[in-house]
Amino acid sequence: MRFLGVLAILGATALADQASAADAPPVFTPTLGTAWVGIGVGALLPVPGSPSPTVQDPAHRYIPNGTPGQQPTQRISDLSNPNIKQWAKDLMKKDNDEVLAGKFAFTARSSCQPGGVPGFDVLLGGALFILQSRSEVTMIFSGNNESRHIRLDVPHSANPKPSWYGESVGHYEGGDTLVIDTIGQTDRTFADNYRTPHTTQMHVIERWKLSADGNSVDVTVDVDDPGAFSMPYRGLQRWRRVRVPLTEIACSENNDHDFVGFKVSIPKASKPDF
Repeated sequence: MRFLGVLAILGATALADQASAADAPPVFTPTLGTAWVGIGVGALLPVPGSPSPTVQDPAHRYIPNGTPGQQPTQRISDLSNPNIKQWAKDLMKKDNDEVLAGKFAFTARSSCQPGGVPGFDVLLGGALFILQSRSEVTMIFSGNNESRHIRLDVPHSANPKPSWYGESVGHYEGGDTLVIDTIGQTDRTFADNYRTPHTTQMHVIERWKLSADGNSVDVTVDVDDPGAFSMPYRGLQRWRRVRVPLTEIACSENNDHDFVGFKVSIPKASKPDF
């Protein structure tokens, strides 16, 4: 468990760094057992006054797994959203039709693949751990140990090479908020769990605001992708604080089989992530 030992050292160092700062930023992880669990059903909530993110088609009710006494259903995207460009709707309709015909609905979590941003904010089946230091914030989702690295108080690179999580830079505001600006993402991910496609032009700004009592975080997400959406849109995700240890969870190694018609294969890394 050398990995977990390193995390413990990093967490202790981060707390020491922040305790010595005169204008300390919000502390998202006051103890090594502090984590965050998303509130809701793995989708960004619409925000009044903004174009809506993709939501469930009202003609097909979504029932989450584990709902007492009810058979779970799949996510079917609402194609009436006027903000989604036609080429994207065409792809989404094809996917909707396949899911309605019995295909298992793809999500990044069920496929053991990176979620991208803002897909990372709505990953399901795990808890989020946030490690803070003076120069970087690292976010680790326990479901399949997905990691994001946010460099603090630095500008973006001139031309970042597209990658799964792009290039994220951040800064603190107002003593309670972490602002994250992400560009340079590959178009191989989806914008959400409704399988909404995007382009490499996507620009995402997240504002992670810690509540006064430290028990919840509200994340407002601004998405701007002129290649896929007519206008920028805003969504909201909420997290609640829990106490759980960070453990190493195998994802692909436990899923290299045909699961309800959806085969998950083990990814092969050609080089270290960092």
